Amino acid sequence: MAKDKTITVEQVGSPIRRPKDQRATLIGLGLNKMHRRRTLKDTPQVRGMIAKVSHLVRIVEEG
Repeated sequence: MAKDKTITVEQVGSPIRRPKDQRATLIGLGLNKMHRRRTLKDTPQVRGMIAKVSHLVRIVEEG
């Protein structure tokens, strides 16, 4: 069976003065402090969350 693909994201922007839904999306991704990194499964749902807060996060690596 193929190994699950993952994606590592890092928070590079502050959620201060952002809409509540963007703040909630960051928390849903497991990010809530600057420069925190999370490795997540690469699914369409996670990609959509990253796209919603793309100005606050950076993709570190895909694999």
